[in-house]
Amino acid sequence: IYTLSLHDALPISNTAKVIGWKNFMVGENAGMGTVEVILIIVVLVGVVIIFKSQITELVESIFSKITRQVNKV
Repeated sequence: IYTLSLHDALPISNTAKVIGWKNFMVGENAGMGTVEVILIIVVLVGVVIIFKSQITELVESIFSKITRQVNKV
């Protein structure tokens, strides 16, 4: 009995995968552009500004727990 596997349906050799990866890295898509990095930074800064009080409370509670645990030892 012969069963059809995904490997049989999509015959892609390891050589083709490596060549495709090399072409991707050498081509226009090699690395992130300046626009992408700036957008990520803007989103992160926006999230920090929006949730500043919640982040501060979280960090303070974590440090207070750490301090209590250290004092127990």
